[in-house]
Amino acid sequence: MASEQPVTSRPVTIPQLQHWKQQGRPITMLTAWDFLLAEILDRAGVDVILVGDSLGMVALGYPTTLPVTLDQMVHHSQAVRRGVKRALLVADLPCLSYQQSSTQALQSAGRLLQEAGVQAVKLEGAYPSAIRAVTILVEVGIPVLGHVGLTPQAIHQLGSFRQQGQSAAAADAIIRDALALEAAGVFGIILEHIPADLAEVMTQKLRVPTIGIGAGPHCDGQVLVTADLLGLSAQSPPFAPAYAHLRGTIHQAVTAYCQDVQQNRFGQT
Repeated sequence: MASEQPVTSRPVTIPQLQHWKQQGRPITMLTAWDFLLAEILDRAGVDVILVGDSLGMVALGYPTTLPVTLDQMVHHSQAVRRGVKRALLVADLPCLSYQQSSTQALQSAGRLLQEAGVQAVKLEGAYPSAIRAVTILVEVGIPVLGHVGLTPQAIHQLGSFRQQGQSAAAADAIIRDALALEAAGVFGIILEHIPADLAEVMTQKLRVPTIGIGAGPHCDGQVLVTADLLGLSAQSPPFAPAYAHLRGTIHQAVTAYCQDVQQNRFGQT
């Protein structure tokens, strides 16, 4: 087994992400929800670590991301921050934490920056209140990452986690949303579960980096929920490849431990 070799390059910055898009250097992004996982991802060289509200499903056991609160996002982001030295740290603004007013958006994002030490926030969609939130946050110097296509916080409106942008009209709407977010000042945009050809067109059209998840190989970068990448989830999206199958490995290890203890073998070897 190869020994763990920490990456020692300088911390990743937002201007660097833009430079990488211009260079054609792909951007890596993964999610984290605690210190231990964040430290591993950071030392492995992940460029951007996202404290996603997906932690509601993979860490807290909720059926969707909707119950996640701002207090929970702050708590988990604080833990992740302690493990991150190099990667750019971004945190999700959870459902209904920024839509009510510009003041609410500033207060919510401000807590994540001041209390948790994140360097940017992410929000979903390009409806009017989302665009207003982006505009005011960027105006005061808080970087924002956009998110279009499949937006899990709108799951009840969408009806399912199906691929978005399949019709010409739906594709055009996603392009318009992305352009509106770019005009409002986002530094990048997540493209989730849209056709690969649409993501390729958007990546060529947009000046800011695109980060795909289930959006094909032509984005400026890729992001996965780390629980899916590691094979920890009981059920993963079809577009999320597992690079390991740790759920089974952990189950086997725990079963072996229980058997050793119960049969008085523990500590005998």
